[in-house]
Amino acid sequence: MEKRKAIVTGSSSGIGKAITSILLKSGADVIGLARDHKKFKPNFDRYFPISLDLSDFEKIESVIPQLLLEHADIDVLICNAGHGDFQALENFSSKQISKFINLNLISHIILCRHLVSYMKAKGSGDIIVIGSEASLAGKKKATLYSAAKFGLRGFTQALRDECSNTGVRVCLINPGFVRSPFFDSLNFKPGDAENNAIETDDIAKIVCDIIKTRQGTIIDEINISPASKSIIFK
Repeated sequence: MEKRKAIVTGSSSGIGKAITSILLKSGADVIGLARDHKKFKPNFDRYFPISLDLSDFEKIESVIPQLLLEHADIDVLICNAGHGDFQALENFSSKQISKFINLNLISHIILCRHLVSYMKAKGSGDIIVIGSEASLAGKKKATLYSAAKFGLRGFTQALRDECSNTGVRVCLINPGFVRSPFFDSLNFKPGDAENNAIETDDIAKIVCDIIKTRQGTIIDEINISPASKSIIFK
């Protein structure tokens, strides 16, 4: 991993933090994109924190091209950033719907647009998208979340096909409940038992294994579930 350089979105918390940590410990360089880096300051000179609100598309369009100029050896993109909001559809305003879809779906598409062109020109690269089990089956009070994740799954499948024979690999990971700060702002969380949730480190290890996989092998999609599902309402 010493020669790999990755962009990780949502690098300061939860799954993104765990992925960033394992990549740094494995010898990779990491460019972390997050709104607030105060919560996570790894002691590595190979970590480059960039403050960026991914729902601000104009900012993305100015920051990413500059990053590619400054870090010409970027060869991994891990799209992880997002948030959840679970209510009946009628409780969302048009503005809230737009903002939610922008962050959870469109920002990933825009980032991939920049990186996939760059990777195709180099003839190699890995794009790993952190999706959700919500992309596999729609549930009540998850209309927006499922819409974003279904869209992300379809986008990833199409991008993978688009990148065939270019040297660029595209993989989607769909976790179930993950024990992380994702649930801090929600009115429910996974049960307290160890088997009620996936740990962030579990996903980070899988991401690391995907990147290390022999170049000629493409892992299309991985679905991960806790052994026993249980929900606690706060």
